[in-house]
Amino acid sequence: MNNRNSEMQEIAHKHIPGGAHTYSRGDDQYPSNAPKVLVRGKGCHVWDVDGNKFLDYGMALRSVTLGYSNDRVNQAAFREIEFGNNLTRPSETEVMAAKELCELIPWCEMVKFAKNGSTVTSAAAKLARAFTGRKLIARCAEQPFFSFDDWFIGDTAVKSGVPEDIQKLTLQFHFNDLPSVQKMFDAHPNEIACLILEPATSVEPAQGFLQGVIDIAHKNGAIVILDEMISGFRWHTQGACKYYGVTPDLVTFGKGMGNGFSVAALAGRRDIMELGGIHHSSERVFLISTTHGAEMCGLGALREILKIYQETNVCGHLWNFGNKFLTGMNNVAKEFQLENNIIFEGTAVSPQFTCKDPSGAISLPLRTLFIQEMVKQGVLMPWLAFSTAHTDAELEITLGAARKALHVCSQALNGKMENFLQGPAIKPVFRKFN
Repeated sequence: MNNRNSEMQEIAHKHIPGGAHTYSRGDDQYPSNAPKVLVRGKGCHVWDVDGNKFLDYGMALRSVTLGYSNDRVNQAAFREIEFGNNLTRPSETEVMAAKELCELIPWCEMVKFAKNGSTVTSAAAKLARAFTGRKLIARCAEQPFFSFDDWFIGDTAVKSGVPEDIQKLTLQFHFNDLPSVQKMFDAHPNEIACLILEPATSVEPAQGFLQGVIDIAHKNGAIVILDEMISGFRWHTQGACKYYGVTPDLVTFGKGMGNGFSVAALAGRRDIMELGGIHHSSERVFLISTTHGAEMCGLGALREILKIYQETNVCGHLWNFGNKFLTGMNNVAKEFQLENNIIFEGTAVSPQFTCKDPSGAISLPLRTLFIQEMVKQGVLMPWLAFSTAHTDAELEITLGAARKALHVCSQALNGKMENFLQGPAIKPVFRKFN
């Protein structure tokens, strides 16, 4: 990268802790040759401040499913801005967005909108505590992120600033492991308010697992929150809950529901959600109250996105592209005898790639090298997120780039990795020290 990227990177770190407002956008998550600051995106491409163009598989932290700067979504948002964008009483836009989302998804009987996923997952945890009168929250151990709030961050390696008493209020269970769920309830009878988990990630739920979690939770007086921040508006228009045939007590959405606009939602059973309302005689729950939570541009975008999803087979495209992507990339890896070292795997609609050294151990240096070499070919692939803008033409470009990148990776595995890396290896987000 030339001087403007470096200049903007320096300004970012001078004025923003970590140089970005999301840790997964930070410099420590990318090879040193990755673009430092982006200026715009269109379709499935992004451009940095020096005008370099990249085919993007990050897609704004998986939040863009219809391609960057979708014309229909943009126009819907622009119209709302011209109507004032944020009014003194509830806007018609927020009322209709709530109605349309609830009509689309049957288990969303009521909805509360916000701007970020952390806001709605934390609100869900609060509702669960109020509804059950219990204090413990159980979260899926294998799933990396639910909120920046204390109830979750206190249960990670980056717990500085979270009081120890709060850290003790979160428990863990394991994905696709019903005995671990039952064992947790046995160890904490009548104390667990809720379980929160993603219905699926790159790993799909085993047959009966999700319903089993719901059954065990209900038998023990707890509720289940299914976090569809990523799976919602990818697996199915009605989410992964519909895809796997389960009904949550509460569900959270974000990312794809706004196609880059800041929209998140907590929804679910009326008897639970109504605790945050004013038409009941129970003790009040101060649920979500944000000045900008119902900002009209984002909810106008959401309403148009709901139309697009119902008019076109968005999720079908994501599944189809993902299947072709996995087949193509794994075939390229086999060409270089790297099928055991750089592995493209998981749920086709939201897969992952895993990098392993010759001993079979996870290798962040190899992952860094692969991303570095893809960047050299004009492909930005920090993880794998697809959109309707990704077509067969983009796949062919990607496979061509992968052949060049994997050739270098093959050489590095047969030599000294440090001789091929242009900078430090990427680091885990959740680590105790820098």
